Amino acid sequence: MRRRVLLATISAVAVAVLLLGVPLGIFGARYVLAIEEQRVTDRVDTLSRSVDSALERGDDVTQATVDRASEGREGDLPAYVEVTLPDGTLLTAGEPVSGPDIAKATFTDSRANVTMTVSAVGAYVKSAQTVVLVVLAGIVAIAAGIAVAVWQANRLSAPLVYLAASAEQLGSGQVRPRLEPSGVEEIDLVAAELVRSADRLAGRLAAERQFTQDASHQLRTPLTALTMRLEEITLASKDPEVVEEARISLEQVERLVAVVDDLLAASRRAQGGTTEAVGLADVVHQQEEEWGPTFERAGRPLVVDVPATHQVLATPGALAQIIATLLENSLKYGDGTTTVRSRPSGATGAVALEVADEGPGVPDEIAPRIFERGMTTGDSTGLGLALARDLAAADGGRLELAQRRPPVFALFLAGVPRALDPRIVLPPGTTISSRGRRRGWLHHHGD
Repeated sequence: MRRRVLLATISAVAVAVLLLGVPLGIFGARYVLAIEEQRVTDRVDTLSRSVDSALERGDDVTQATVDRASEGREGDLPAYVEVTLPDGTLLTAGEPVSGPDIAKATFTDSRANVTMTVSAVGAYVKSAQTVVLVVLAGIVAIAAGIAVAVWQANRLSAPLVYLAASAEQLGSGQVRPRLEPSGVEEIDLVAAELVRSADRLAGRLAAERQFTQDASHQLRTPLTALTMRLEEITLASKDPEVVEEARISLEQVERLVAVVDDLLAASRRAQGGTTEAVGLADVVHQQEEEWGPTFERAGRPLVVDVPATHQVLATPGALAQIIATLLENSLKYGDGTTTVRSRPSGATGAVALEVADEGPGVPDEIAPRIFERGMTTGDSTGLGLALARDLAAADGGRLELAQRRPPVFALFLAGVPRALDPRIVLPPGTTISSRGRRRGWLHHHGD
């Protein structure tokens, strides 16, 4: 793509330069020659008028007049001049011209003959200079075209490369693509559709995972109750036939449990990826329970303001590790109250989780590189924030330093679209009681 854009743009510029430059060079050279011929004609006319004026007054035509005509004005080429007066007197000035020349002659009203000859070599040199200028202008135009072609090729190819990489990631089910606007309307339309497809796919995957969890729960509950019941029959019954039937039934139930486990595992493998619909409040409160005592011993309040309604697409373990890293960073380098809050971000359903404290903040010299590996102001390894950023990117999110002083770290995660929320698409079912069913069956068939 990039090579084709470069070749197409450079070819177009080269063709344009040739189509315009060649005629322009020819026209320029001929124009310079025409100007030099016109200058010689003007000089002959000027000298003719001077000769006529002198003869009409009865004055002699001096050699100085002819010499001045031969020298010309500034920028005129040296000329060889011959003036033949009516009485046959011949006045000359300049060096005779050998080789190609530009010659002009005229008869004055006083019957004097004025001839001026200029070497054409000088005119040809000026024409060549004009052609050289046109060639240089063409080279500059081609160089500018190459620069524009490179810029345009990069502008078009880079978003397409990122788009292809995001499509591949989406196909593997690993991350949710996040693309910045490229400024090219067609590419942005494709990117927007890819993001919408990713949202739908992520929502469906989350719904399927929720379904598998519900199916596992709904199947395991009656199977567990049935297993216990069969074990009770095996232990309580003294009839060998009943015990044998119960044992066979118990083996079948165990095989059924194994089949259910295999089907759920195959479903997870087929879905691919690790992101799922996660209750943000659940993960944050779990971290609050772990870090709360540490903050309390340090005399630091830990405040959590995360609504229970905020659902995000993330890997639970990775999300917990990111939050733990931000809390540890706040505890080590911050001061005052540490606040963990979440808020909606934009109109796409994304959620921003912010971790802030009242400390001195991040120094300006390291703020731009705060997420680089090894970047730290203390005795730590400097890998925590870099790893947290990578974990966020792997789930299609991003981790940013939203504010330097006081410090605010913001974690942006994709929200679960309401139309694809597992709690709405597949609401959790009620628990099935095998004991109640068995009693109903006995009551129905016992009569």
